[in-house]
Amino acid sequence: MRLVLSTSNIMGGSSIISRAAAEKSNTELVSSLRANFHSVQRSHEQQKQTNGNGTHTNGSISIPYKAWTRQEGTDLYIPTADFEHSGLAEERSQYDITVKLFYLPNIPPSKRCAHTREAIELVLKELHVSSIDLLIISFPGISFDADDEEYSDIDEEDSGIVDGEGDDVGGVDDIDTMATTWRTLEALHDEGIIGKLGLAEFGSQRLSRLLAKTRVRPTVDQINVRDCCVVPKQLILFAKQEGIELLTHNDCTNILPRGTLRELLGPGETGAGVLAGREAGGEGLKGDVEPQWVVKYTAVVKNRGVVENKGYFAAAELHEC
Repeated sequence: MRLVLSTSNIMGGSSIISRAAAEKSNTELVSSLRANFHSVQRSHEQQKQTNGNGTHTNGSISIPYKAWTRQEGTDLYIPTADFEHSGLAEERSQYDITVKLFYLPNIPPSKRCAHTREAIELVLKELHVSSIDLLIISFPGISFDADDEEYSDIDEEDSGIVDGEGDDVGGVDDIDTMATTWRTLEALHDEGIIGKLGLAEFGSQRLSRLLAKTRVRPTVDQINVRDCCVVPKQLILFAKQEGIELLTHNDCTNILPRGTLRELLGPGETGAGVLAGREAGGEGLKGDVEPQWVVKYTAVVKNRGVVENKGYFAAAELHEC
């Protein structure tokens, strides 16, 4: 079974872009998913109370997961996806839409073609658009080091998550594997679904090697600079020479570890109650949950720098017992 998690629009109204106020996206993702789950649960609980059959246990919400999720075939939407009432307030031409897709550790690269299309299709449905302006790809196991931008190129056989965030470990792709994935993105570009392509965490050497294998070149390299936002001069010069825009971010390397996902969906005060607990006879789905990908989308109103719509989708596979 595939689990599709969503935050809905996390802006709660328009907000001026502020880098200083931005949260680290792992915190933002997890807290936004949990808030959306609880909001939908509480709405259903209030409906039950209105009908005279609501129940509370020590002040916590008690409602079966099937009441606030929706299953379509082998897909379970958590919470129920409301694509009919989502979308943008103005015409598509008034927005710049940026999407960042996180490929996760331990997921075979051979699945990325299907995963990429799945993620983009969900964003298009959510925003009621037919295309996005920029797609940034984050490969697993790579994080940018401002002191040594090429550490990951020098040691390509390193198979660990560099900054140790999360509880999963996955191998770093070689350039040929990345180039194979890139061809999927080029196909989406050719179809007019994606306007521009971008990368995350690439130093100048790795970027140079990938450029030699691409047909549609990346226009953005998004890097996580920890030390006073100092970008290495070598990368600045190379990016300028190749016409690539350098952007910074504060996203996690491993944005949705398996343990974090199980805590989100499991029983208890902070869990959504979708997954059953360890004890026998507990309610909820039983099995091992494995995160597959995460996608973040942002729709900015042009000429005003205003974020109108921002959110996340995440997909996971449940291997039932």
